[in-house]
Amino acid sequence: MLKNFDRLFDEHVEYALAHRTSRILFLGHSELWTSDPEVIEHILKTSFSKYSKGAFNYSVMKDLFGDGIFATDGEKWRHQRKLASHEFSTKVLREFSSVVFRTNATKLAEKISSAANNGTSIDMQDLLMKTTMDSIFKVGFGFELNTLSGSGSDESSIQFSNAFDEANSLVFHRYVDIFWQLKRYFNIGSEAKLRRNIQIIDDFVMKLIHQKREQMNGQDNVPPNKQRAREDILSRFIMQSKTDPKTMNDRYLRDIVLNFLIAGKDTTGNTLTWFFYMLCKNPIVQNKVELEINESVQWAEKDSADDFTARLNEGAIEKMHYLHAAISETLRLYPAVPVDGKMADEDDILPNGYRVMKGDGVYYTIYAMGRMTYLWGEDAEDFKPERWLVNGVFQQESPYKFVSFNAGPRICLGKEFAYRQMKIMAATLIHFFRFKLADESKDATYKTMFTLHMDKGLHLHAYPRST
Repeated sequence: MLKNFDRLFDEHVEYALAHRTSRILFLGHSELWTSDPEVIEHILKTSFSKYSKGAFNYSVMKDLFGDGIFATDGEKWRHQRKLASHEFSTKVLREFSSVVFRTNATKLAEKISSAANNGTSIDMQDLLMKTTMDSIFKVGFGFELNTLSGSGSDESSIQFSNAFDEANSLVFHRYVDIFWQLKRYFNIGSEAKLRRNIQIIDDFVMKLIHQKREQMNGQDNVPPNKQRAREDILSRFIMQSKTDPKTMNDRYLRDIVLNFLIAGKDTTGNTLTWFFYMLCKNPIVQNKVELEINESVQWAEKDSADDFTARLNEGAIEKMHYLHAAISETLRLYPAVPVDGKMADEDDILPNGYRVMKGDGVYYTIYAMGRMTYLWGEDAEDFKPERWLVNGVFQQESPYKFVSFNAGPRICLGKEFAYRQMKIMAATLIHFFRFKLADESKDATYKTMFTLHMDKGLHLHAYPRST
């Protein structure tokens, strides 16, 4: 595995083509790797109580993720899930986040317009990652990070953003580094670097939490009708924390919001990167997406980016079935999280007859599943948004076959939130620009991380639609 780390997810494809479920034996335990939807439904839903993240995964992730929703199980997970579930369903958060997404889509369109008019290529991945980071940070903390523009972003913001990316990569590498615990104990090598990055992250986030508390405390004596709206996630959780200050202390808030950032930034940024790559590889699809966008929005020829994004209301976004299908097709082939898994808390038998012993891992290979002909047909490797449509209307697949947003009780709370952000971003850019790869002969490859990050960026040329 260490030898082939750079093409790890393609190895999963080769294993899955040979066996839908396979077992790897280790001293004292085994791991099962599966692409079988029945097995996935069993561990994520039917026998949910028998499987957890497990002590090993928690030990790998806790330094960065803390006791956030991704790393924990049991009562801690249930408490956060209940709170987060309520917040994600509120109209306040939905409307606030949509305003943030439209504002940042405008900023990105203006940035690309400058490059398009100068005839220079862009690193689309870099721009998308910065835009999604700015968006998620504003929704999460209520503060402007400004990594896309660079203006108004101080040195600590840049340090935080870089440390955040590097820490994610270093934590994932623990899964293939058998000496990571030793390195952590002696604070050497990659673990010393990880510790430095986590310190930068913690200092930055704790400072923001203190600032937000002071800002909100200063409003306690202000009449409700004159108070600033508490729209961002941190503000809303701080309000909740007043009912249980002992449990929901600053460290707890750090874990909640950082997990939200990790969930929202890399996943949407990476998915949009692969989406634009696939549109460049499939220009007919790009044309169909543009046609649908222009038919779904009441727009005028003279519209600026600001004017156009203002027209991207919920009604317009919901009409874009083909765009929704194209994003889903991207996620099928390039899932934001390429592999995930659970640990058995007790002995069990899977639907396919495999025995699982307490302490065994069961991993589902999401990247490989999107390439299985027995799941998606003989054209499984083809990029074909039409497979998601019936009479032009988007059709959901089983979440145990299309596992990009997890499934069962731990299904992603931000699924609709993510689609809304990606559709607003994509609709704005495709309305104004046609995109082509800077080098048509090069195929993109991934970097092996928690999330499916494109290696060496996505270099494109953007051409204004008006020309």
